Amino acid sequence: MGERAALSLIAGLALQAALAAPAFAQPAPAGDAVPDYRDDRSTPEALIASLYNAVERKEYLRAWSYFREEPGRPDAETFAAGYADTAHVRVRTGTGTSEGAAGSIFFSLPAVVEATGTDGAPTVYAGCYELRLVQPVNQIEPPFRPLGIVAAELKEVSASFEAAEGDCPEEGL
Repeated sequence: MGERAALSLIAGLALQAALAAPAFAQPAPAGDAVPDYRDDRSTPEALIASLYNAVERKEYLRAWSYFREEPGRPDAETFAAGYADTAHVRVRTGTGTSEGAAGSIFFSLPAVVEATGTDGAPTVYAGCYELRLVQPVNQIEPPFRPLGIVAAELKEVSASFEAAEGDCPEEGL
C-alpha cells in the first residue's frame, strides 16, 4: 500500500472513530472534576477500579471492554445507554477469592457501588464480580486476552455506601 493510500486509510479510520465517539463518550458536565485516566487490569481490584474510572469519565466503550466476550454480555450501545442518567459513580471492593481451573484463574470480588443520578440522588448497589484470567503462558495465539469480567450481580440496597457490604456466593455467579 502506498504512503498516500495509507494516510487516506488512517484519516478515514480517524473520522469513523470521531463520528462513533459520541455514542460511547460524553463530556463531563461543566464544573465537574474529571479523574485521571486509569486502565489497570493487573488485579481484580484494579480492574474494577478501572471500570468505574471509565464510567466516571463517561468513557463507556472502555468500561464495556473490561467485560469478556461471554454469553449475556450486552452490546456496547445497550451498555452505554444504561448510564444515560448517571452523573457520578464510586466503588469499594472487598476481599476477593481465587480458584484455578484448567489453565485459568477465576476470581470472585465483592463490591459496593454508589451511582449518583443526574437528578443528584444516590443509589447504592452491592454484590459480586466474577473475573477470569487465562494463564498468560497458555495464550499462544493472538489476540492476548487480559483479565476480564465474566459476570456481575449487583442489587440495589438500602444501606449507605459506607455501610453496605458486597457478597459473593460460594458457588459463584
